[in-house]
Amino acid sequence: MRPSTFEGYRAYVRDKIVPYLGDKEIRKVTAGDVQKLYRKLKKEGGAAGGPLAGATVRRIHGVLHQAMDVAVDRHLIVKNPTKDVTLPKKESTPRTILNDAQLERFMESIKQDRQWHDFFYLEITTGLRRGELCGLMWSDFDEKKGTLSIRRTLHGKRGGGYYVGDTKTGKGRRIIRLPPSTVQILTERKRTAISQWIFPNPLHPEDPIMPSSGYNRMKKLLAAAGLPDLRFHDLRHTFATHALTSGVDAKTLSGILGHTQTSFTLDTYTHVTGDMHRRASEIVGGFMEEFMV
Repeated sequence: MRPSTFEGYRAYVRDKIVPYLGDKEIRKVTAGDVQKLYRKLKKEGGAAGGPLAGATVRRIHGVLHQAMDVAVDRHLIVKNPTKDVTLPKKESTPRTILNDAQLERFMESIKQDRQWHDFFYLEITTGLRRGELCGLMWSDFDEKKGTLSIRRTLHGKRGGGYYVGDTKTGKGRRIIRLPPSTVQILTERKRTAISQWIFPNPLHPEDPIMPSSGYNRMKKLLAAAGLPDLRFHDLRHTFATHALTSGVDAKTLSGILGHTQTSFTLDTYTHVTGDMHRRASEIVGGFMEEFMV
């Protein structure tokens, strides 16, 4: 588990769970108590006593649920009280992507940036997570096969430095086939490489470039090109959306992105797959009408 993730869980327990349930014996905590906690958090558990996002309440539930499962395993309680509660509905977060014209402007923008061009070209043609992109080594690139192995994730440390961790999920360890143009770019880049990292720190090439540096550079490129403000993850969404609309099937895309299940890919990009389904129904309706005439 990432240290930042652990600290986040600790904060949930300290700030959101203990103030409401900390004085109650664990064997006396009921589903009603838990439900009341979630309602209170949803209404006033946020900053300055404001509402707390449903997604955050669901994450807090995940922490409490797992803790109560441990209590059941250790025979401290008979039943996990979090199993009989109703959770806030999942809230779909609007995703910002670059449309065709905006993506063309972004690609033109990165052409002017020799230091960062390859970094963002690889991102926009693979949809890698930021830490996966920064953690790439030359040993991951197979020039002859035109593939890239995703084996690790780079994390920045608070106060400086970094550590290398596993991919986000088991499916995150994957081999992806690269477009020919991306293979060519990496092949040319490898000829002058002076580091084991594909994207080294320009001042200290023995170290990789930091995820925060990629984020900050993206912001400057977007602003210079007059493009909408994005999260780095939105470049991943941009890749996935354009891949789907170009005809890449969801199962293949799921493997490229390192999603655990294809259903997650479909759920994440319902705005695209819905349009694809409508077009498919129109095509089917069209040729069926020919038989009906």
